[in-house]
Amino acid sequence: MTAFRELHSGAFVMPNAWDAGSAIVLAEAGFPALATTSAGIAFSLGAGDHTLPAGAPAVPADVMFERIEEITRAVGVPVNGDLEDGYGARPEDVAGTIRRAREAGLAGGNIEDYDGRELYDEQLSVERIVAAREAAGPDFVLTARTDGQLLAAPTPLANSIRRANLFREAGADCLYVPGVTDLEQLRLLVREVDGPLNVVIGLGTSTLTVGQLQELGVTRISLGGSIARAALGFVRRAAEELRDQGTITFAEQQIPQGELNQLFAKYGNANTRAAH
Repeated sequence: MTAFRELHSGAFVMPNAWDAGSAIVLAEAGFPALATTSAGIAFSLGAGDHTLPAGAPAVPADVMFERIEEITRAVGVPVNGDLEDGYGARPEDVAGTIRRAREAGLAGGNIEDYDGRELYDEQLSVERIVAAREAAGPDFVLTARTDGQLLAAPTPLANSIRRANLFREAGADCLYVPGVTDLEQLRLLVREVDGPLNVVIGLGTSTLTVGQLQELGVTRISLGGSIARAALGFVRRAAEELRDQGTITFAEQQIPQGELNQLFAKYGNANTRAAH
């Protein structure tokens, strides 16, 4: 966990996995840390995430943590958890989620200030981060996320900056303001947010690059559910080709089974040795 904290003194890319297989493929690519994606996990279960249609169920915490534990067991690099809003409004709910995250093997985790309908009251949001910090201990990297820029009617960016700085004062190690894709606004965030900043790329039609963000001074770059959504996009295109043309040119992009067998055996053997 200390290694994950040390990464935040520089700049790094942290892609998001949704199961053990995707985590192993990403870890093998050489990234120093991974994150989970609540969206990707939800999609793999045939469920939605974040702003859900009326009446649509969210993935329960127990189910989400089952997948998180599969991911942390699968790879040897630090894993940051997408912990949504801490699975409850009360500070004690958030504290319990952080303790569970540590038990699941996570090196860090994000706590959102959005309950699926609206932002939590500012004071309550701060109290939630205070409780999270107390539960986190010294090594766990706590990321406070404010979702004002993802609302149907986004709050002023100044409000998100204010919340991020309040969360920093409350003990957050890293700050996260998803939904900002304009370079000038991102430059403002880097300048005005008092702490390491996480920026997500791949939302909507954003064409931000790692190089652009690191040049601005962004500490941590994540992808949220982008890779998971792209994978499902590939599945849909493959299905449409098979249905409409009767061809399987999409198979040219597959990883050979023998290569996957070797890759998964490598990580399985490493984890077995680590356990002993």
